[in-house]
Amino acid sequence: MLEESSQLNKSYEDHGYFVLRHYFSEQEIAALKKVVLIFHEQWKLDHTSFYEEEAFNSSLITGSQYLNDDDRLSLFNFISGKKVMALVDTVIAHKPAFMNTQLFFNPVNPNLKDFWHRDCQYDHDIENQKKAIQETQVVHIRVPLFDELGMELVPGTHKRWDNEEEFAVRQEIRGRLSSEKLATGKAIPLSAGDVLVFSADMIHRGLYGLDRLALDILVFDSAGDFVDYVDDDCLPQPSMLDKIDDATLFINTLELKHKNG
Repeated sequence: MLEESSQLNKSYEDHGYFVLRHYFSEQEIAALKKVVLIFHEQWKLDHTSFYEEEAFNSSLITGSQYLNDDDRLSLFNFISGKKVMALVDTVIAHKPAFMNTQLFFNPVNPNLKDFWHRDCQYDHDIENQKKAIQETQVVHIRVPLFDELGMELVPGTHKRWDNEEEFAVRQEIRGRLSSEKLATGKAIPLSAGDVLVFSADMIHRGLYGLDRLALDILVFDSAGDFVDYVDDDCLPQPSMLDKIDDATLFINTLELKHKNG
């Protein structure tokens, strides 16, 4: 589907990301926004204190807590639709699997600043972070629902370790803060309809401001040891699978869960 697939794959392999402008139509974004906002409004009501004090994202959007089966099915079909799967297939050649969805928004608390991080830093010590970036990585597919300031990434850090400044800022050592500007950072503004594909383990941060509301779809290579991170409720029930145009992404995850017992 993507004529430039090999070029995009090279960009991802070399830099850790690629962006496509106007990838989704206004109608596609409007339909996605309708479902996501149902989740978001109910989630905020259930997490009022957390939302007002420290939240900047939520997760488990495809779960059953806030969406009915029709809305969940709509999301599943978007996630596994031809446009998204063309992106997935560009960066994961063998048996890609669905991990989760996250929704990123502006924090209500003005004291919260956008911060540099690698996703793997929340699960691993320094030595294991170094190993993680050399092994199978999780991929984020970010779909902004409104125009936003976007993301700031440090190209190439999906395969290399931090330089001295990056490490000090990310780890907040030697008097540095994770919200500081990095000389190596590259800002990527995003508009509704754009899509950004990037490695979860590269150094990155979301930029707060404007009407930020972005859906992230997280996928991984089946060879990676990530299935334990998948919440069962976020996967389609067996009765839903035949209503999904192409359920392969979810079936791959379900097979991994079955194999892992």
